[in-house]
Amino acid sequence: MLREMGDRFKGFREKHKDLMPSQQVEMELLSESTPDSSFLILIVSSCAIATFGLLANSTAVIIGAMIIAPLMLPIRGLAFGALQGNPILVKRGVVSILVGTLLAMAMACCLGWLVGIRSFGSEVWARSEPTLLDLGVAIVAGGISGYAKVQPKISGSLAGTAIAVALMPPICVIGLGLSQANWELGWGATLLYVTNLLGIMLSCMLAFLLTGYASLRHARRPLIWATISTAILLLPLSISFGRLVRQAQFEATLRQILLNRTITFQQLDLMSTNINWQMTPPEVRLNVRAREPITPKQVGLLEDFVQREMGRSFKLIFVVGQVEEVRRDTPQFEPPSTQSY
Repeated sequence: MLREMGDRFKGFREKHKDLMPSQQVEMELLSESTPDSSFLILIVSSCAIATFGLLANSTAVIIGAMIIAPLMLPIRGLAFGALQGNPILVKRGVVSILVGTLLAMAMACCLGWLVGIRSFGSEVWARSEPTLLDLGVAIVAGGISGYAKVQPKISGSLAGTAIAVALMPPICVIGLGLSQANWELGWGATLLYVTNLLGIMLSCMLAFLLTGYASLRHARRPLIWATISTAILLLPLSISFGRLVRQAQFEATLRQILLNRTITFQQLDLMSTNINWQMTPPEVRLNVRAREPITPKQVGLLEDFVQREMGRSFKLIFVVGQVEEVRRDTPQFEPPSTQSY
């Protein structure tokens, strides 16, 4: 069986003769995995952009930090070195990952402490509850990154891959959690970072193996260790995924109850709902359009009704946009000197 798999790998390699030579790949990965001044500058720059983007709750700014993606390079070097049995490449990859991670974490912690924002936005909390979906993204994106390294024709896809599987933002969230001694936030972000790291490394190994840069006999041990390490994450990620599914079901049920079983929502247009599950009780922000004002008494009655129907309390927050009907015969009050058409 092993011989058949090896023959398939050789056949795959022969079909892709335009791949980079193994020695050239190894030399480039050695250079990319070195924690030199350029690498440290990229770490600091990416960390600063990501941290400020997280504090500002700006998705666009965070994406800018993802594109830099300095930590993707030593992870690929570590994966290739493990398959090739190259201790120098493995050592450089490990050192670069540790140095980059600790430096970014410390910097994000200092920035969070200096800025002093006590309440984080959705971009921060979104990186505190990783699920199996995040592991799937890391595995697919890491495989593309590994193949892009050995296939010059698609090397331009690396930026998109870096955006898909973000490494720097979770590290910055760990630092922000430490700045406020928020251990729950720090643990969730740590789990996301480790998930991304192991997922990328495992899929890079598979990409290098499938493209013929290592034999299955030599790659078996590091692949087993990488697979076991990644499999350990399945339990906490499965728990988070189950929680995500339950929350989605709760949100759908809550929306159905409000729309179909309340008089208030027969007179409103519900545009969108958003639930902040980090609050106790969870905050439900309802964007609605209404012809008549919504009173605090109505909100209180709706909260009591929702609690009876769903068995748990929610805090309802209405964001109301007024609806006004305008026709050609609607009276208008204009200054005498103004003429409009």
